[in-house]
Amino acid sequence: MIQHLQRANQIALRAREFGHHPFGALLVAPDHETVLLEQGNVDTVNHAEAVLIRTAWLNFSPEYLWGCTLYTTAEPCAMCAGTQYWANIGRLVYGIAETRLLELTGNDAQNPTLNLPCREVFDRGQKPIKVWGPIPDMEEAIVAVHRDFWKTVEVV
Repeated sequence: MIQHLQRANQIALRAREFGHHPFGALLVAPDHETVLLEQGNVDTVNHAEAVLIRTAWLNFSPEYLWGCTLYTTAEPCAMCAGTQYWANIGRLVYGIAETRLLELTGNDAQNPTLNLPCREVFDRGQKPIKVWGPIPDMEEAIVAVHRDFWKTVEVV
């Protein structure tokens, strides 16, 4: 899990370097090793997770996706958790909680964080999606990518 979260964090760093919000996600095959897709954040409504999940949906069957794992640097928002649910991806691992993300972003108009844990979104559905996170061993590295970012982003 740590190895895949480290890769997701590298993707988040690359997104930041291109001026995008510092989030990264990847999809791992049912063998728990093969990385199928990687995605950095695009913009406020095209989150790394949602864009990656939509691409996965176009390329893999729902049955195959159920055995896959979505890795992401931060807990998926309600939109991304819903997208994961509908795409039938059966497993999720995230680095930092959405509450920790809110501490980093504050009241930034670019990321108006919802106080709605992904587990609560999944619990309202009919699929037993397995969730691991937050992962304390990854917090420092993930927070470092976010540090000072939200204070420097211009609101468009």
